[in-house]
Amino acid sequence: MELQLEVLLILALLVASWGQESCSCATNKWTVCAQDELGSCTCRLVGSDRRVDCSTLTSKCLLMKAEMTPRKGKSFHNPGSRLVGNDGIYNPDCEDSGVFKARQCNPSGTCCWCVNSAGVRRTEQGDQSLSCGELIRTSWIYVELKHRMPCAFEDGQVANALEQLFQNRYKLHPKYVAGVRYDAPFIQIRLNQNDLEKSDSDVDIADVAYYFEKDIKNDSIFHANNKLNVSVNGKALDIEKILIYYIDEKPPQFSARRMISGITVVVTVVTLTIIFGVTVLVILSWQQKRNYERVEI
Repeated sequence: MELQLEVLLILALLVASWGQESCSCATNKWTVCAQDELGSCTCRLVGSDRRVDCSTLTSKCLLMKAEMTPRKGKSFHNPGSRLVGNDGIYNPDCEDSGVFKARQCNPSGTCCWCVNSAGVRRTEQGDQSLSCGELIRTSWIYVELKHRMPCAFEDGQVANALEQLFQNRYKLHPKYVAGVRYDAPFIQIRLNQNDLEKSDSDVDIADVAYYFEKDIKNDSIFHANNKLNVSVNGKALDIEKILIYYIDEKPPQFSARRMISGITVVVTVVTLTIIFGVTVLVILSWQQKRNYERVEI
């Protein structure tokens, strides 16, 4: 009898241990998960303690907040290398739904700016009086990739492989992939999504782009046992570079002063180039004339 009790106890411990190990969030490593007495696994996000739906992607805003929050007793990547948009790292303010608040400020509150739904700045920086209004949606995202060149692939095969990747790994409906263009070794992916066609169950293209960028840069949000693996007709598509461009439903609101400053730089460069070219031509002409005079003598 005692032997049977010992066996049952060992089995119970093994089951409990297996349950704890299996209690994790497959789509988000920035979570703390625990199993209750009924065997249900609940995962909460670091930084905000929000409950996470591990069957889909976590919003970019909540992920950024989690990445900026170190966990005690855990070894996480240093957030110093994390760059977001054109303002570097920042700890974002998120709505209850998980999306970015239209206005973001630094920790001291002395500097604020407006962002789009992808968390990228779309206005000049200001003070606490800055008003942003509604959150402007990023409706188009262009992803540019470059792969290493052991071989080239067929256009249709590349497009099919990437469409399957976005659908299976990032849960993105195929209708939001507007097109894939391939000109070896460069790939351009166009994602398009607006509020009229997006349902509550659809993942946001900004979240998809963030997950994808992290995967390419070997800083995946998925757990270590769920590595990115892209293959085209059985051959690995080894991506070495990624650039992402965000296009909003409304144009950004940068001041004319910034535009004039940029134009001034361009004009200055062009002017210096012309002066340098004219100077070179004058010197070459003078040298040729001098050589001709020497021959005449």
